[in-house]
Amino acid sequence: MRVLLTGGAGFIGSHLTESLLEDGHEVIIVDNLSSGQESNIEHLKDRENFAFKNQDVLEDLEIEGNLDYVLHFASRASPDDYQEHPIHTLRTNSEGTLKMLELADEHDAKFMYSSTSEVYGNPEVHPQTEDYNGNVNTTGPRSCYDEGKRFGEAAIKSYDMKHGIDYRIIRIFNTYGPRLKAEDGRVISNFLNQALNDEPLTVYGDGKQTRSFCYVDDLVNGIRKAMNSEKGEIFNLGNPDEYTILELAEKVQKVADTESEIVHQELPEDDPEKRKPDISKATDKLGWRPEKNLEEGLKKTAEYYR
Repeated sequence: MRVLLTGGAGFIGSHLTESLLEDGHEVIIVDNLSSGQESNIEHLKDRENFAFKNQDVLEDLEIEGNLDYVLHFASRASPDDYQEHPIHTLRTNSEGTLKMLELADEHDAKFMYSSTSEVYGNPEVHPQTEDYNGNVNTTGPRSCYDEGKRFGEAAIKSYDMKHGIDYRIIRIFNTYGPRLKAEDGRVISNFLNQALNDEPLTVYGDGKQTRSFCYVDDLVNGIRKAMNSEKGEIFNLGNPDEYTILELAEKVQKVADTESEIVHQELPEDDPEKRKPDISKATDKLGWRPEKNLEEGLKKTAEYYR
């Protein structure tokens, strides 16, 4: 199979690239390195079935030969990052998605879009199922990402109605593991790096807000299974084990063997109170469930940061 993967030098994209290459597929990465890192794919560059194009998905892209699959994973995903670059984040998930749909259509290729649990906003339904339409602040500080992803999903459906496209959408929940940038700004990278440097662990608000955390290898396994699903499917991919942020901080303290104290700061605007995926659809249709528990995953991630 010949695959084009946007965002392939990113945290999730680089792990997905490895998985595809290991199974003998040819992978062409398109990444402008705005949030991805070339070091994530440096060890892959000598492989005959691997190619890297340093290019923005907003630019015209020409691919010679056939393509069997277009995987559109390009986008900033760190709140710190996308709030600093809101217009480009919106354009990547709107114009960029339309361009990748056209490319897939041109090559008669299957299409997958990497969406997000952020389409559910600050959910009023718990846990979140794929048929929940969300509770999103359309003009809040996170809207460039949340609404960009919602536009991307709408663009895919509209393109299919007008032209026909063999697509599927995955909504990725909080994911962590090696290659998540230390300065990413999300909670696990923050906590681990603070703990490993004997700095205070910063908890926003009272720490009672909840999240679920999926180790990256489990996520990639789910993505690979979803690639073989039927046209038009939408899947939540995440770990349904739910923790408060304070519980996570305590687990990080133990894993890092640190005496770092926990300090509280003001909760950012639109920070969701709860986030937990209902993955019954992925379990029933894909036979997928995450396997690695949080303690094991934190240990592996801490080893990467040490």
